[in-house]
Amino acid sequence: MKALLEYLARGMVGAPERVVVRERDIRGVQTLHLQVAQEDAGRVIGRRGATAAALRTVLSALAQRSGERVDLEIM
Repeated sequence: MKALLEYLARGMVGAPERVVVRERDIRGVQTLHLQVAQEDAGRVIGRRGATAAALRTVLSALAQRSGERVDLEIM
C-alpha cells in the first residue's frame, strides 16, 4: 500500500521528488504518513478534504481485500 500511495501522491503534486511516505504498524493498524512539499499540501488534501477522503477510500478498499486495516495521515 505504501507504493500505491507514493505513486498516487507523486501524480498529484508539483514536486514529486519531495513526496515521502512512512509506515508504522500500531496495534494491528497500518498507519501511512504522507509528507509533501508545503505548496502541494492543498493538492493532496483537496477542496473540503475530498482528495484526502478519496485516497483513504482507495487504501481502505485495498486493505479490506487482504483483511488489514489502514489509516492515512497527511503531514
